[in-house]
Amino acid sequence: MGALPRAALALAALLGVSSAVLEVHVGTSSVFSVEGQQAVLPAWYTSRSQKKPYVTWLLDKEDADPFQILTYLDGAVKVEETELKSRVGFLYPVLTHNISVFINATREHDSGQYMCTVNVVDDVTSMGKNVGVINLTVLVPPATPTCQLHGNPAVGANVTLSCASEKGKPSPIYQWERAAPSLQVFFPPAQDQDRGTLKLTNLSLAMSGLYVCVARNRAGSAECSIVLEVHSTSTTAVIAGAVLGSLGALATIVFFARRVVGYRRKKRDGQEEAANEIKEDAVAPKTPSWARSPASDTLSKTSTLSSIAGAREKSYGTRPPSDTASILTGSYRAPPPRGGGRTPNLSPPAVNGAPLRRQDPAAPPASLPPSSLARAGAVPVMVPAQSRAGSLV
Repeated sequence: MGALPRAALALAALLGVSSAVLEVHVGTSSVFSVEGQQAVLPAWYTSRSQKKPYVTWLLDKEDADPFQILTYLDGAVKVEETELKSRVGFLYPVLTHNISVFINATREHDSGQYMCTVNVVDDVTSMGKNVGVINLTVLVPPATPTCQLHGNPAVGANVTLSCASEKGKPSPIYQWERAAPSLQVFFPPAQDQDRGTLKLTNLSLAMSGLYVCVARNRAGSAECSIVLEVHSTSTTAVIAGAVLGSLGALATIVFFARRVVGYRRKKRDGQEEAANEIKEDAVAPKTPSWARSPASDTLSKTSTLSSIAGAREKSYGTRPPSDTASILTGSYRAPPPRGGGRTPNLSPPAVNGAPLRRQDPAAPPASLPPSSLARAGAVPVMVPAQSRAGSLV
């Protein structure tokens, strides 16, 4: 008894198929394609009529109204003026009842709902049976991500490695791993696969190495890498000390160089001033005590040079005319020896505490400036000169 109802149901189904009217069928309701590749939207129709169908493909996007992209009418294919015009077409001849279409070099904005409608002149159809719907999703592989290090990789410190891709559909997930020879895979909570971050805490020198981040989605994957070099704090201190020491040494060299240059410049300026300096005043030589005579002690500072010459003639005898000139010029001549004795060896008088050199008899007598003679009380007089023949001039 149970076999009869099942047989009846199978016969009814067979009769229903054989007597079916115009209907559109799709191979799948969702198609996924990778950007840049070809996408195929499979569809076909069934009909008892042998006449040419009227086929229309439309695209319905979320941000726009549906619009035609491809039609078949009276045996002719027409591609509408859309951005798909150069990339869309029927995959097979329409008369084979296969109305599948292809889209070459798919792009992300090709995603949407594609609707196929078939009508035949002498065939009937049920409501909605002559329409097929296929959703196309164009996947975009992740762009090459960017790896960055945040923080100071010193021993005992914490750092964060970040990885981000600017493009990808669906949004990629990220996986961090440490490359060979110290292969290591990280898991939450140290790693955030959605944000692409990896937190490394309490760094040690053994954690130095190459870290690789892989961004992956259904369309593909891309990766980037970064080298982590953990340094000790002592190394940092040594580097800082070396830099400061170099700066200090440079500053010291510059300081002493400036001092040396300043000293040499000052010395050169002092020598030039000493060479250009002219001494206008000089102290008159003092007369030794033994050369003073009773007559010279009574001389007044206001006496004339002629009286001084007369007093000296009485003490030392007759002197040549050059002695008078020596008085005017301030030279000194020792008295003649008395009683055939030796001329006493007297040291020259001192001026301002420094001894004067004894003048050579052959050298011309040094002259005193008028200011010194005036302070000594001397009065300028005219002294007659004597020619070689002994006559006065």
